[in-house]
Amino acid sequence: MYQFYFEKLEVWQNARKLVKEVYLITQSFPENEKFGITNQIRRASTSITANIAEGLSRKSNKDKSRFLNVAFGSTIEVINFLILLNDLSFLNDTDYKSLREKSEHISNQINSLYKTINTES
Repeated sequence: MYQFYFEKLEVWQNARKLVKEVYLITQSFPENEKFGITNQIRRASTSITANIAEGLSRKSNKDKSRFLNVAFGSTIEVINFLILLNDLSFLNDTDYKSLREKSEHISNQINSLYKTINTES
């Protein structure tokens, strides 16, 4: 099976793992939050991987950069929801810290990739 360029990137692989963790951890959230914050953080996390993949399939660096900006914004959105989930006691401090650190690492990786793309001639 062919492996696309985005699949080889560590940032996409890390974001993919984050999606899985978000889905697994949100399974235990209250049923009445299924269409609330549970849905929001799941959508934000999947947006990271989707925008990295779509962006890196684009031909121009300008298009790639635009999608990476969206992926970065989605990562910040995930961090926002993690803070709220911790405040609401849906996440314990250990899970919050772990997911937050992973999200911050992904945001740094996206920034590095963005800078690399924008310094290419």
